[in-house]
Order: sequence, then C-alpha cells, then structure tokens
Amino acid sequence: METVFIHTPLGIAKIEGDENGLTSITVFDSEEKVSDIVPELLEDAVYQLREYFEGTRKEFSLTLNPEGTDFQKRVWQALQHIPFGKTVSYLELSKTLGDAKAIRAVASANGQNPLWIVVPCHRVIGSDGSLTGYAGGLHRKKWLLEHESPVKQQTLF
Repeated sequence: METVFIHTPLGIAKIEGDENGLTSITVFDSEEKVSDIVPELLEDAVYQLREYFEGTRKEFSLTLNPEGTDFQKRVWQALQHIPFGKTVSYLELSKTLGDAKAIRAVASANGQNPLWIVVPCHRVIGSDGSLTGYAGGLHRKKWLLEHESPVKQQTLF
C-alpha cells in the first residue's frame, strides 16, 4: 500500500492505493506533513486532484478499489454518475438504486465513502435542498458545491 499527503484548499488530503487502485482519499483538519515524494502509483491521483481544485477537471479517470460491502459499493458506483455541478437528494439516489425505502441505508453508505471527492458524495443533499450530513464537515461540502457551481458568486465589495 502506497500513501501520499498533499495540500488542498480544504486541508491535507491522504491518498492511499496499490496496484489494484485507490483505496481511500481522506482529508484532515490537523496539519499533517505534506509528502516530499509522490509514489509513482499515486501520481495520477495527485495530478487529477490538483486539476480538480484548479477548476480544470470535472471528471476523474482513476482505478478505484475501495473496501466495503456490496451494497456500499453499489451506492458509491451510483455516486459516480452524478454530474459535476449537479446535486441529487438522498431520496433520488435511493430510487436510482431501486428502493425508495432504503434512504437511510443509502445515506449511511454515502457517509462511509472512503474516496473523498473522486466518488462525489458531496453532491447528495436533503430533499429540501439542505446540506445534510457530510463526513468531511458541512463547511467542506458547501465549498465543494460552490466550487462546482456553474454560477459563480462575485463579491460586491
């Protein structure tokens, strides 16, 4: 397993993976030490994440290998079909997966997503449009959704 720590606008991200793909991307509030060297296996992930934060990448093309139950993996796969700049509700996601009553299980699987940003769980919101739940913190979810918004707010002053 290879690991690298990189700086992002939302904190230090830890990226882990091996020859079978990325297993996790997490972000920390604490100041982890940024890696001096990026392992060759993780170079593409680092490159694509940097492009995302620069605003030049809207889709990721990485091999993913997260650990989870079959149900969690189905939810995480469905998340990858939510387009950049769009959101869906937990109910809509549940319906997409074939069971509107599974909303709590879908929300739980969403919260267990180990691949921050690349599997865009931040694009799932409450049915009323609220920014409900986000393992990385609601301030990060808000930032990510604003970053992806096609309409950029400008300051007046």
